[in-house]
Formats: sequence, structure tokens, C-alpha cells
Amino acid sequence: MSGHSKWAQIKRKKGVTDQKRGALFSKLAKEIVIAAKSGGGNPDGNARLRTAIDRAKAASMPNENIKQAILRGSGQLPGQVYEEISYEGIGPGGIAIMVRCLTDSRNRSSANIRHIFTKSGGNLGKSGSVSYLFQFVGLITISREKYPNEDEVMEAVLTAGADDMETQDDLYQIKTKPGSVIEVSEALTAKGINCESAESVMLPNTFITPSIEEARSCMKLIQLLEEDDDVQNVYSNLEPPLELLAEE
Repeated sequence: MSGHSKWAQIKRKKGVTDQKRGALFSKLAKEIVIAAKSGGGNPDGNARLRTAIDRAKAASMPNENIKQAILRGSGQLPGQVYEEISYEGIGPGGIAIMVRCLTDSRNRSSANIRHIFTKSGGNLGKSGSVSYLFQFVGLITISREKYPNEDEVMEAVLTAGADDMETQDDLYQIKTKPGSVIEVSEALTAKGINCESAESVMLPNTFITPSIEEARSCMKLIQLLEEDDDVQNVYSNLEPPLELLAEE
């Protein structure tokens, strides 16, 4: 019986893992479709598509899935039509939250996002209600462990055309103009510096540290948003209390 029980647990865990992988592949495919639709199906001339493909490959998405998504986005295959929608709201503790969706049903997405905010103690706001608290930038990260010489990295970053670099605990965080993030990351790669990530994001201008309970509630809200099939990215100005981070 114990062996059967263990096998049942393994199957359940595998089922959950497969579900998460399927959901991730769906989100990645949507990103590829939108990128191919907006800039064409050739990644050499479409930086956004190139980034989407790189992210899909990093997640071990099958090449055939990537190819199909490119063909759908470029109009060579029939498929669902997606649109980009952003939602803004306030979470527990006054935390500002930005949600980016790719969806084939605006009504479904709006209803789902509103429901998640409401049941999690937050409020969905109007367009512009919190977006002014964020800046849209290109963000590149580089491992400090792999490249410990900060001066060399700084020189490479500046000559690659980046706007700014900050040194954090384990990463260098480089900011660029949103439209330049791929070009800057490729220039760094050409200089022998491989980037951990390179994407356009919404960065908060300042962070808020609420109470531990408010932070827990807000983190749960963000998790529920991220699990929604239509949600691609969630950004917030939450900085959890150190005590809460220590519990992780």
C-alpha cells in the first residue's frame, strides 16, 4: 500500500507539473503570436519576436510549438486573435499593481481580473490610476558571480548604449530605452557578456513596505493574477517586510 500511495503522490505531482508547464507554454505562445503579428515572423528583423522565442526555448518549449505560434501570428495559419490589455489596481496595504494580459476575450479577462482583485481585498482601478507610479523601461540583468569585475561590466554596458547600471547583491541591473533592450543585450553578448534576462518591464518609481499581513494578502493576490491564463505579466511596488522574507 505504501508503494501505491507513493506512486499516487508522484502522479498527482506530475499532473500539477504538467498543468503548470502547459499554462506556461500557452502564455509563451501568446507572446510569440503577438510579436509575430506586430513585427513579422522573421526574428532577425523583429527584436520582440526574438526575445519571445528565446524565453520559450529557455522554458524548453518544443520547437514545433514555437513554429506554429509564429505562423499563426504572421497570418500563415488560422488561429485565435489576441489583443493586449493592461489593468491597474490597488492591492492590500495600498500596493499599486499593473497587470498585462494577452486575451481573445476582453469581457472574460476584465471579469476575471476584477474578481481576483475583489476577493483578495484589492480594488481594480481605471486606466491611469496607478500607471504614473511606474516607468516603462528596458531591463537587462547580468550575474555578478559570472562577471565579478564591476568596472569591466560598467565599461561594456556604457559602450553598448545602456542608460544606467545598478549593482545589487547578485546581479547588475541595466536600464535601457524599451526599444533598445535587445540591441543593447546583443552588443553585450558580442563583448563576451551573457545576460541573464533582457525584456521591457514596468518598474515602480518607489516601493512600499506594508504590514506582514497586508504583504501576505498582496502576495496572494499577485499569485492569483499570475495563475490566470490571460495574464502575461504582473508588476507591483510591493517590497515585503524583511521578517516575511525570512520566513520563506
